[in-house]
Amino acid sequence: MPRFRAAYPPEFRRQLVELVRSGRTPEELSREFEPTAQSIANRVKQADREPGRP
Repeated sequence: MPRFRAAYPPEFRRQLVELVRSGRTPEELSREFEPTAQSIANRVKQADREPGRP
């Protein structure tokens, strides 16, 4: 039986990125939501590298 979780929806990931950019820490968000602090931090770094970011 596979031991993985389906990917989070894009809107949920965008909301986490915006929360980090507004001043919340990945650790704080990790306690409130399910993703780990490291995965949230990685997503923020990835979002910063995407073209079209203001």
